[in-house]
Amino acid sequence: MLVHGKIMFRDLQQICRGINKATEYLLSVLGLSMAVLVAVQVFFRYALNHSLFWSEELARYLLVWLTFLGATVAYYRGLHPGVNVLTSRLPQKGKFLCRLIVFIISGALFVVMIISGAQFSWFVRNQVSPALDLPKWVVTLAIPFSGTILLLYVLCFTREILSRKKSHDH
Repeated sequence: MLVHGKIMFRDLQQICRGINKATEYLLSVLGLSMAVLVAVQVFFRYALNHSLFWSEELARYLLVWLTFLGATVAYYRGLHPGVNVLTSRLPQKGKFLCRLIVFIISGALFVVMIISGAQFSWFVRNQVSPALDLPKWVVTLAIPFSGTILLLYVLCFTREILSRKKSHDH
């Protein structure tokens, strides 16, 4: 049973690592696309005196996806700012409990992102964007999609600190 648990944990870690790698690649493509789009729009507007009416809307939607997916990568890499003035002075058990509490609260927030984001995407399902005629749910889906990735990361990180704690106790 314990060996099976270790295999499952390793699989979860590999899944999270794979998702993060794919997300980083997608972020590169989205970021480059947005930069090229904005540069082309500036060229068309100022050099050719002709505006691409749809480019600003597309750039805005790309930015929404970049923001939410970027948050997942930052969370996975531990790049979000943190305040550890109090926790750095705690004993190991206190640090462990604080991390566990933060993961539980974060997980609850990510569940709210998933549920509320899905409800909002469903609410706007019949709306389309003015310039691109794109369904709005495609844009708002960034919220529950990213929430799902973040929740998966919380499960992975929680399992990781619990397994470390268990190995230190034995």
